[in-house]
Formats: sequence, C-alpha cells, structure tokens
Amino acid sequence: MMPAEIFFYHLQMQPLEATLPVLLEKCLEKGWRAFVQTGSEERAYVLDTHLWSWREDSFLAHGLHGSAHAEHQPILIAPQGVPAANEAHVRFFVDGARPEEKLTLLEGLERAILMFDGSSNEALQAARISWKALKEAGYPVTYWQQTPRGGWEKKA
Repeated sequence: MMPAEIFFYHLQMQPLEATLPVLLEKCLEKGWRAFVQTGSEERAYVLDTHLWSWREDSFLAHGLHGSAHAEHQPILIAPQGVPAANEAHVRFFVDGARPEEKLTLLEGLERAILMFDGSSNEALQAARISWKALKEAGYPVTYWQQTPRGGWEKKA
C-alpha cells in the first residue's frame, strides 16, 4: 500500500476558521470522510462550534470524537493522537497537531493535510520539522501556499 500523500497548507491570507470548512466541503464532494485532529481538546470544541455556523448557506455535518454515532460522522473532530472512529480518508492536522508524532495514524489514508499559521514563527518551525521527518520516513510531501484570493498554489 502506498503511503498517504501529505499536504502542507501554509495559511497566510485567511485564518484556519475560513479555510478549513472549504477544504472539508471539498473532501465531502469527493465522497471522502474527514478527521480533524487538533492540538488540544479545547480547540476541538471551538472548531466543533464554528463548523455549525461558519456560513449561513452551508451545513457541514460533523461530530466530536466520543459522541454518540461518531463512527457514522462524515467529519469527526478530536484532539491529538485519537484514532479516526469514522474510517476517514483524509486526516487534517491543525493547531499544533503533528503527523510525525504517531505515524500509524496515517495508515490507510488517501491524504493527510497539515495546516499551519504563516504568521507564527513557532508554527513555521514545527511545520519544517514535520516536513523533514515525514520526508525522511518516505512519505510524499507537497507544500501549498495560500494566494491573495484565498486559493492554493503548489510551491514544492
């Protein structure tokens, strides 16, 4: 089995709260289930609340890890290190969650996406460390930079 593709999304023009829901919608359009791994339990709750009301004309069905029927959710949110109960095709790593800390979480995925804040030196450094570790582990990695209009351009 081929290792999951790892996409690094460098947030520069819009925050995570504006970009993550759009990417989650694209996953659902492809028929993929998604798992959003956050750096903390508190952040998982914040994103859960945000996804219910992020846009008036959109609805993203989702749930929190550990809730009733979590295995049936098209999008599941949980803190660092939790297995994807919803058999996700895509795993997002946000707010400090790091894919190289538990490589077994990448098994069976179509894609993993690490999103990091370009205005944070700490986040940039952590992304560089993740890039190097994943590349050395044999994962195909690509780097995407946010354009002024909010789209994405492949840079590496």
